[in-house]
Amino acid sequence: METDHPGIRFFYLLIDLFLLNLAVFIVFQFSPVHDYMDVPRRNLYYLHANISEIIAYTLYGKRNFFFTDKYRYRLRIISIRFLVLIITLFALGEIFLPKGYHRVFLLEYVAFFFLFKVVVFYFIYQLHRYRYAKGYSFNRVIILGTNNSSRVVGKILNNNPTLGFKLVGYISDKGNGAGEDLLGGLTELPALAKDHKINMIFVTNPKYFTLKNTKELLALCNKTGLRVRYILMNGYWNKCMYRKVESARFFEMFNPQQIPLDDLTLRLKKRAFDVVFSSAVILFIFSWLLPLLSIIIKLNSKGPVFFVQQRTGINNKTFNCIKFRTMKVNQEADTKQAVKNDNRITSIGNFLRKYNIDELPQFFNVLVGNMSVVGPRPHMLKHTEQYSALIEYYKVRHFVKPGITGWAQVNGYRGLTDELWKMQKRVEYDMEYLENWNFLWDIKIIVMTLIGKNAYKNAM
Repeated sequence: METDHPGIRFFYLLIDLFLLNLAVFIVFQFSPVHDYMDVPRRNLYYLHANISEIIAYTLYGKRNFFFTDKYRYRLRIISIRFLVLIITLFALGEIFLPKGYHRVFLLEYVAFFFLFKVVVFYFIYQLHRYRYAKGYSFNRVIILGTNNSSRVVGKILNNNPTLGFKLVGYISDKGNGAGEDLLGGLTELPALAKDHKINMIFVTNPKYFTLKNTKELLALCNKTGLRVRYILMNGYWNKCMYRKVESARFFEMFNPQQIPLDDLTLRLKKRAFDVVFSSAVILFIFSWLLPLLSIIIKLNSKGPVFFVQQRTGINNKTFNCIKFRTMKVNQEADTKQAVKNDNRITSIGNFLRKYNIDELPQFFNVLVGNMSVVGPRPHMLKHTEQYSALIEYYKVRHFVKPGITGWAQVNGYRGLTDELWKMQKRVEYDMEYLENWNFLWDIKIIVMTLIGKNAYKNAM
């Protein structure tokens, strides 16, 4: 939940400005009331409209855009802001616009703006609901505690699916409690997370907000692969040292283990780059390479052109990872790694693997949002289960999207992990990446991947 985040507020402001300028343009060109084609200083009217909207948005920058599941709440916010906009438009019009300016013109484009915004935000609202219903855009949440605050937060989550959280149930911090939705105690968290596919825990009891208890809770959750959010409903965080607090109207949320890509603005930048980069690769490389490789792969051995395998993605969610098939069709593809001189690998498969060409179809995974260009490599489900039991904080690498290439890979830790230390080194590099991510680092990793620096140092 990042309803108070400046990045998302700026994003919605950009949408408003686009719709507003579209409304001004349409009224200038096709007004049903007057002919404004010859109005002088038309750019001044555009400038006046944009400045007025920015001021109105600032004066009534109502947050929690999708806090309620009732669209009428959203409509009420839109209506109030339009009243503020109208007042601002006429106040500034008296100061900056020429004498005798077209007041009806202002009302006309505001009416169109209102209509556009109601329609656009209704579709955005329905898109959120659809994605939630399909399970595309929510975290499966468990609440630690069974007190009144916990129950209130649970009710809010249940009544507001567009927040992006699916309440699974409660766990008791005291090892006891009652209720059909009480799943167990805190000591049972790892098993509960696996059984119920939980990826986030909400904590409402302030006793966990001490440094000692926070470290203990984070250690347990990192082993389990859960993100942690502290929830309070009384303004507590305003009185303490923490500053990065997310507000959701009735309560505040604090992330005690902030990583760079928890920041929505940074995630949007990374996602925008992923879309542009993957689209370019698909358009300029994959488009002509696919037909050629499809013919070669089919002639080289029996079987499909692509190999699709379930792998672990962000927040421990599984997804279908796509590759060019490099092996003969076999029953061990999902359980046994390729080894040196593996007789399952085809002759063309050896070539594709050597130059990482088999990974090219994963740019479709990037385009649809399952992966990023750069990030920890996704592992097969068997390896996730195996190594999470052997490496203490292995699942922390799933706090970000997996990548086609990564910091571990360009440092030589790719390919076969026949010894535990190799996977441990991968995890170390992955942890360093997600804890210190920045955009230029992604560019550096891409360049290192292209020139092959250190890429094969510890490979099979």
